[in-house]
Amino acid sequence: MSSSEIVYPITPLPTSSSSKTLTLINDQDQEDLQHDIYQKYNNNPVLITYHPQIQYVPPLNFSLVEDRIYRSGFPMPINYPFLEQLGLKTIIYLGDLDIYANYLQWISTTDIQFHNLLIESSQEPFNKPEEHRQAQESLTKALQLLLNKNCFPILIHSNKGKHRTGLLVGLMRKLLQGWCMSGIFEEYEKFAMGKSDFDLEFIELWQPELWINDDLKPDFVRI
Repeated sequence: MSSSEIVYPITPLPTSSSSKTLTLINDQDQEDLQHDIYQKYNNNPVLITYHPQIQYVPPLNFSLVEDRIYRSGFPMPINYPFLEQLGLKTIIYLGDLDIYANYLQWISTTDIQFHNLLIESSQEPFNKPEEHRQAQESLTKALQLLLNKNCFPILIHSNKGKHRTGLLVGLMRKLLQGWCMSGIFEEYEKFAMGKSDFDLEFIELWQPELWINDDLKPDFVRI
């Protein structure tokens, strides 16, 4: 007999007390007995509930910049559960795309303050004065948000989390933290995977006027 076989007991049919003959179960009686045994152990089935675990997937090029400051590419629906775990208060989008409806819908279900700051993708904005002024205004507003710790945790993102996000982070490193230019360029290159000469020149030369409230200034600020 193999180990996988199930042996069911063969029970004699009732006989009179005077009878000395043992009567074995026939095939039909054995089927009935097997059915009774099955019913006995299956009348009270156990309900097993499966709880799928949530998958936490960070956005493209997601990284920590400073405590409670993050950077990434444009978040997709698969990234929303991950972002919810960060407890974000503010999102800064630096770009020129029409915002996806599902993204705005997700933001509306949270307490996140969303700032859509236009920066065109042109790499030579000095040839387009209007775009250049718009970029400066957007970057100045973004830097002011980074100077207010009440806005944290905060996510900075562009379309791919490379050039425009790197531009803002580079300005933050220079203007708010006093990093040397070599360190700023190295960090920019790490995410951009190919230098943008204009971005690096802009980081090096631009000196905006910023307003600082010492009561709201984050700890990482060195000015």
